[in-house]
Amino acid sequence: MTKILPFRAVRPQRAKAGLVATKSFEDYTEAEIRSILQYNPYSFLHILNPGYKFQHEITGGQRFQMVKNRYLEFREENSFIKDEKPAYYLYKIVSRETTCCGIIAAASAEDYENNLIKKHEDTIARRETLFKDYLKVVGFNTEPVLLTYPDNSKINEVIDQVMQTRAEYEFATVNREIHYLWKIDQVDLLKQIQEEFEQMPHLYIADGHHRSASSYLLAQESRKANPNHTGKEPYNFFMSYLISESNLNIHEYSRLITDLNGNTKEEFLIQLDEYFRIENHGMEVYKPQQKHHFNMYLDGEFYSLYLRKTNYEFGDSLTKLDPYILYKKVLQPILGIEDLRNDKRISYIHGKNDLIELKTRIDKGEFAVGFGMLPLSIDEIKETADEGLTMPPKSTYIEPKLLNGLTIYEFETN
Repeated sequence: MTKILPFRAVRPQRAKAGLVATKSFEDYTEAEIRSILQYNPYSFLHILNPGYKFQHEITGGQRFQMVKNRYLEFREENSFIKDEKPAYYLYKIVSRETTCCGIIAAASAEDYENNLIKKHEDTIARRETLFKDYLKVVGFNTEPVLLTYPDNSKINEVIDQVMQTRAEYEFATVNREIHYLWKIDQVDLLKQIQEEFEQMPHLYIADGHHRSASSYLLAQESRKANPNHTGKEPYNFFMSYLISESNLNIHEYSRLITDLNGNTKEEFLIQLDEYFRIENHGMEVYKPQQKHHFNMYLDGEFYSLYLRKTNYEFGDSLTKLDPYILYKKVLQPILGIEDLRNDKRISYIHGKNDLIELKTRIDKGEFAVGFGMLPLSIDEIKETADEGLTMPPKSTYIEPKLLNGLTIYEFETN
């Protein structure tokens, strides 16, 4: 039984929502950030980049405190308001390719601890602690964890009903997306949504493993520091975006390697031949059509690699994943890539970007070889999580990617 609660969000005033909302800091170029900070005084980037006010770069704990200061200034100027009653928030994104819709709510850190919220990726302890410390200082979170659940007809009925009403926010972005947000605070609808989630045995993290882990660390630390702990304090929960499995868009990551680990082209192909049937497609772009098929670009030519299943032993769910197969049979033994997360010889391109980018970067000499594969399915992700296993880094690129600043979850840690 999973616990998903409404909460009192801090939100932009309706007229300012489109100006406040931003993509993740990492999704902008430096020039874009400078332009936004210069010309848009309402952008949430002013909070995330607090040193701009003083034209000075600030890092570490001092930055955390100044993020909080900028946030409090937005509150004091009434750019943000806090809802009077707990609510769920229905958030819909319409792009040129897809439409997705989900519910923003507070998920339970205890459910995360008890594996009712399941994960499929490893996290780095240093990053967990850093973000936990950040949350503790600033006192709020604006990036929901992306959680997924099986399609549910009753939740869909509520969503359809709410979308018949006027949205609290409706605005377009420069990348031609339209964003909608509805507030759900009617008692009957709150009860219906909560009861439906309570009947679900598990939820799965689609994106946001470090955010989940950091929120759990904050809950643990705050619990120990509070002699009057009840379990109902805001620090026991973290903001999440709950989206049905059919609304997820799962893409793959291509792998690019800087060199052939001392092998000639011919030596490399011969080693690949032990585990793969290889076909040369020349300049014709090849994309895999089924599982355990890979594309490779090497020395100006595209290749298809078909796994020789008679020479590969499938075991648990992890061994069946294409990112794992590529790592165990190519990247590690032939190309000498041990640490997929930190080795500087490997880079990644998510599958939304065309194979032409992979080809271009290799043709420029930045890399020697590149590999692609089909995206993983939600069933593969769930099976891996159910078995308590973790996928190789950069196994999935999952959308939607939400904007920052539309709903803010405030913690009380003392």
